[in-house]
Amino acid sequence: MTFTKSVDQTTILQGDRTKLKDLLRLRLNACGWSDQVRLLCRDAIKDTDGGAINCDSLVQQVTPKARALIPDTVKKELLQKIKTILIQQEGIDI
Repeated sequence: MTFTKSVDQTTILQGDRTKLKDLLRLRLNACGWSDQVRLLCRDAIKDTDGGAINCDSLVQQVTPKARALIPDTVKKELLQKIKTILIQQEGIDI
């Protein structure tokens, strides 16, 4: 059975969501990603030339750059963990 992104996937992963988020947070902190994103935010705020920047526009500006900074090894590890969980819980062929 081929599995696509759906409500079913979210339901299956619900119990492991916290574990996955904790693992992701740990890996991102270990590789210095959090510090890099913090610097991106500071730069974005400085670039406003004293003008006000709201949280939504800061997130919109920084998010694409922050996503690009996530190391491939972290992405691959998290994807493998998700696949393993899906296979264990549902016997899904991925």
